[in-house]
Amino acid sequence: MRIKIIYKIYLASSLLLASIISTSAHGQIRKASIKTKEKSSFPITTNLPLDPNVRTGKLSNGFTYFIRRNTHPKDRVIMYLANKVGSLLENDDQQGLAHFMEHMNFNGTTHFPKNELVDYLQKSGVRFGADINAYTGFDETVYQLPLPSDKPEILRNGIQIMRDWAKGAILDPVEIDKERGVVLEEKRLGKGASQRMQQKIFPVLFNQSRYGQRLPIGLDTILNNFKPATLKQFYNDWYRPNLQALIVVGDIDVVEMEKEIKLKFSDLNNPANERSRTKYTINLTNSNHFVKATDPEETATQVQVLVKREGLVVKTKKYYQDYIVRKLFNSMLGNRFQELMQQKQPPFIAGNAGIGAFIGNIDAFNINVAANPGEIEKGFKAAWREIVRLNRYGFTAAEFDKTKADYIKNVENAYRQKNTNYSDLYIGEYLDYFLRGNAAPGTEWEYRFTKLIMPKITLADVNTLLKEFDTDKNRDIIITAPEKDKAILPDETSINGWMKSVQQEQLAIYKDAFVNKPLLEKIPVGGKIVKQTELNEIKASDLVLSNGVRVILKPTKFSDNDILVKAVAPGGTSLYSDADYESANVAAYLVTSSGLGTYDYNQLNKYLAGSTIASGPYLADYNQGIQAAASPADLETLLQMFYLYFTNPKKDSTAFEKFISQSKGSLANRKNNPENAFYDTLSLVMGNYSPRRTPPGIEKLEQIDLDKSYNIFRQAFSDASNFTFTFVGDFDINKVKPLVEKYLGALPSAYKHEKAKDLGIHPPSGKITKIISAGLEPKATVRLTFSGNYDFGYENNLNMDAIAEVLQIKLIERLREEESGVYAPSVNIRYTKLPAARYSLNISLGCAPSNVDKLIASTLDEINTLKKAGPSVTNIEKFKAEEMRNHETHLRANDFWSEYLDQQALNQDDLTEITKFDSVMKNMTAESVKNAARKYLNESNLIRIILYPEGFKPEVNP
Repeated sequence: MRIKIIYKIYLASSLLLASIISTSAHGQIRKASIKTKEKSSFPITTNLPLDPNVRTGKLSNGFTYFIRRNTHPKDRVIMYLANKVGSLLENDDQQGLAHFMEHMNFNGTTHFPKNELVDYLQKSGVRFGADINAYTGFDETVYQLPLPSDKPEILRNGIQIMRDWAKGAILDPVEIDKERGVVLEEKRLGKGASQRMQQKIFPVLFNQSRYGQRLPIGLDTILNNFKPATLKQFYNDWYRPNLQALIVVGDIDVVEMEKEIKLKFSDLNNPANERSRTKYTINLTNSNHFVKATDPEETATQVQVLVKREGLVVKTKKYYQDYIVRKLFNSMLGNRFQELMQQKQPPFIAGNAGIGAFIGNIDAFNINVAANPGEIEKGFKAAWREIVRLNRYGFTAAEFDKTKADYIKNVENAYRQKNTNYSDLYIGEYLDYFLRGNAAPGTEWEYRFTKLIMPKITLADVNTLLKEFDTDKNRDIIITAPEKDKAILPDETSINGWMKSVQQEQLAIYKDAFVNKPLLEKIPVGGKIVKQTELNEIKASDLVLSNGVRVILKPTKFSDNDILVKAVAPGGTSLYSDADYESANVAAYLVTSSGLGTYDYNQLNKYLAGSTIASGPYLADYNQGIQAAASPADLETLLQMFYLYFTNPKKDSTAFEKFISQSKGSLANRKNNPENAFYDTLSLVMGNYSPRRTPPGIEKLEQIDLDKSYNIFRQAFSDASNFTFTFVGDFDINKVKPLVEKYLGALPSAYKHEKAKDLGIHPPSGKITKIISAGLEPKATVRLTFSGNYDFGYENNLNMDAIAEVLQIKLIERLREEESGVYAPSVNIRYTKLPAARYSLNISLGCAPSNVDKLIASTLDEINTLKKAGPSVTNIEKFKAEEMRNHETHLRANDFWSEYLDQQALNQDDLTEITKFDSVMKNMTAESVKNAARKYLNESNLIRIILYPEGFKPEVNP
């Protein structure tokens, strides 16, 4: 259960670059249209069709439904209940109750009193939080429920749960009072610099509209004191069938599902004296706004310019064409900003610009800059200069032609995957269709229309787009910065002066230096497959090449047009001294940002644009490798890149100096954020105080040497005989083998058989307590860690997973539901085999500072109960149900197999070990889990790390 984030936050060099952009439930930008001067051959009044693969209908009471059969994943279904009910509908005395109501639907409904809903779902294999969840936004509240669909009883109960969520909440006053603390703890987690600055910015940014007065999380005074009758009034007014829709996508019988929906939802009634649902908007007044917000805990100086305009929903062919034009525009402008970032001395730490949906009924053209310390004018002018250049000269024909071709390739790739898309993809489209009225014509229609319309879209269409936003009306300028820089921040007159001065500059026309040429100058002489072993139990082939390279091939039909490729070898940065660590730690990043072969970074991106290739090498603590993906058509290009990583990685001093410059900028105010103090301490203690785990700083940057980094990368990727490559996905083994021989068989091999060194970087033994005092908000962060040596093995690992899950269940029950002291306690288990068999069980929670000792005591009490009495049979059965359902899904997912084979190869474990799952789960008992807990959850090896706000005096009992 969560608050809907209605603005996107872009992360740039660990800094928040605020961009207030509305998103759908799955992060998809709302397709607000942009008008162009195109004289389309398609009438503007021609509405787009709804995806013919979805069955939709509306009951006599106004309740809407969408049903689609989709067999990926098999035997699974996802149900969403969408309500056009959000915080904008709250009365003054109800602020926060839309979100509170969302919580209460999990705390007792007609057929599932109190917490029986979560209990039932866990027994059915559904995890609370991870699977069953909900969110509340300004305009909607949405509930999600993924279920197994191969058991009719569970499926029927799933529909009953959705029916109860639609109108079946009990709203017991006792449960309401218990939930107050949970909601307030959720609100506490969001407090900090961003939240404090938003309070200053939002009213101005939202034009003093209701959006600035009704943030979904609500007000403490109301959340603490509202009467149950006030919540019931909100519920009775707005939870009604003519504002609701049920979306069901999955491996189901559509006809039977429709019958069940009609049976369950037809008796819902709208209120006799129905309140009118006001559609709140942001009015454009043609006025400009300027606002500055500073905070002691802010880490970056950021400038954002937004030119706002009325947004139009995509319903017609013409507006879909306009949407494509906008995508082309954003892609080309994004490339230009990316090139700015690749300069030796980038003008800013991060920057971007584009046209997109803003919030509610508004679109905006956004320019965002995170400035280098003391260089806000330089950074802003550099970004504005690109906008002026574009407005003056437009995009080039070469940029336009290539971007169009790349866009078509991407649409074609999506079309090829249409038969194996996961259900989540369709859910997002139908949600957007119901909640915001955006068209959902389906993949096939979008593919055909794009192919048809793209030749008719001209360069003039795209170049005209920016001119529509070339205005000094409805323009907002927002500056956020650390409090200490308040005196040196520009005012509105200064910003306007900077814009004017750039407008008067003599700017050169943009020139694209890209030249298309082969990735490899010469095709290598390959090797041969010298050994092949069939792994029939997992339907894979294990190959050895003449140069010692190991290759595992697992063809699947889980996802069309998609192949995941990984390479891994032991060693990593552990093979280098502490003095060389910083150079080793960034070696893969520096090579990646330099380019590959004869292409620099920007040229390589342009060469690969439109392809499905994603690829990146890495050097971790104890291994090195490559993680990549491609379509079958792009696989040869990907393997050429692999060949270049081993034989011709690029070294670019410009990329190096860019990295150093940006890193210094990011570090300048890093200490302002109290969470950094917490995680720096956590890293240091959990790393056994190794110099490799000390906080980042300028002195560490000064240890990095480009030549050393480059040579370390060359060494790490010099001996292919130590590598295992795994291929999982949509391919024909007989077609892949020749490519494997041709490129992987040509890789250099030294047969050194290097192993990772154990550097002792692991949590130390003993009872350790570390207290950090930082931060202005009354909130604490707690991490408890049990760790030590471990008997690594498949059965033991599953028992440890069981410990983590049953403990998670118990902590939610006690810390959240009984004590109302936390929002979301988290239990995480980690175990490793190499370079030494170790485990760590981590418990994390956020809470009020005054509750820390109490909640730690409750947590340790639950752990001691687990060790003494073991988990309940019910909770073991819950774990088994969840794990077995997850296992079924994993076995039909490329990403699972790719990660599994990669890790088994690295650990030199049996690749068919996964076939033991059923027998291990069958033999798992409460006793076996209790024995594991007694062995590994030893309080003599317990680390407590606690972040308190400044000035708070804790009483810690180590």
